[in-house]
Amino acid sequence: MNPAVSFRDASGPLAAVEIAATRVSGASIEWRGGQAALVAHAVEPIPYGPVVASLAAENILDRTTVVAAVDQVLQRLGRPRRIALVVPDPVAKVSLIKFERVPAKTEDLDELVRWQVRKTAPFPIEEAQLSYVAGQKTLEGQEFIVTLARRHVIEEYEQLAAAVGAHAGVVDLATFNIINAVLAGGGAPGGAPPATDWLLVNAAPDYVTLAILRGSDLIFFRNRAADTEGTLADVVHQTAMYYEDRLNGSGFARVMLAGAAADGGHADEIDMVRRSLEERLTTKVDTIDPRSTVTLTDRIAAGPAFLDSLTPLVGVLLRGHEPGGRAA
Repeated sequence: MNPAVSFRDASGPLAAVEIAATRVSGASIEWRGGQAALVAHAVEPIPYGPVVASLAAENILDRTTVVAAVDQVLQRLGRPRRIALVVPDPVAKVSLIKFERVPAKTEDLDELVRWQVRKTAPFPIEEAQLSYVAGQKTLEGQEFIVTLARRHVIEEYEQLAAAVGAHAGVVDLATFNIINAVLAGGGAPGGAPPATDWLLVNAAPDYVTLAILRGSDLIFFRNRAADTEGTLADVVHQTAMYYEDRLNGSGFARVMLAGAAADGGHADEIDMVRRSLEERLTTKVDTIDPRSTVTLTDRIAAGPAFLDSLTPLVGVLLRGHEPGGRAA
């Protein structure tokens, strides 16, 4: 199962761009004998302020600055006309819903999902861009991962690409594609039954997302703003308690940290974050290395910031290529 829930067509382009609070980054790949190879990578820093990820409010507050950064990145990628676009997690509400019985017809399932999420949607469902994918199947029924965003917010991001002559054929969330990168590299423990559980912590500069997976099935997703009261270690500890009490968790086989280095975090600061998480969880915390899924040329220097910024880009470009996976 691929946890990505795309707001647009899921067929795969060969170039991707991520719009984040402090940078625009991009990567392009080509396939060489069944192996993905990185052909280009670019990062353009932007100041805090032009991009403010939000579920309902305007996200792109300084369009000129962000378009210029997107233009520079695409120029360094060779001007691809069709791209995948990775956007910040807070632009969408992610829910896990379960049905005892799943309608046989797609249109009936669409209507059932919309009816279910309408109850908790923070805006009129008529204004929503909604997508979903099948998740974990249990004795109680079939779970679905549902992603709900305001249509005009997604269009804000798409128009950044359109302004410089590119079409966003895929629009997807950052954390979903970090998960995709892990799955594509075979990094998730326990893919075969009984699947084991693992935790991903995506510590972006402006938000934190926690995702728990059982093998390759997403079973928990939580996003919160970085300036919310409480430390990252506190939030992770609360999530671990919920996991044990409500999700019948028996412990994480693996904990993975992403995002901490992507915006120039110092090595000692990243180590401090990792150590604090290890103390709370009494489990080793690893960072993600996308080189298990994509080969790099000799001229590319693979420092921590580079690898962190590359991971979600690789994830969206390799959607459906993880072992046993499929495109959403």
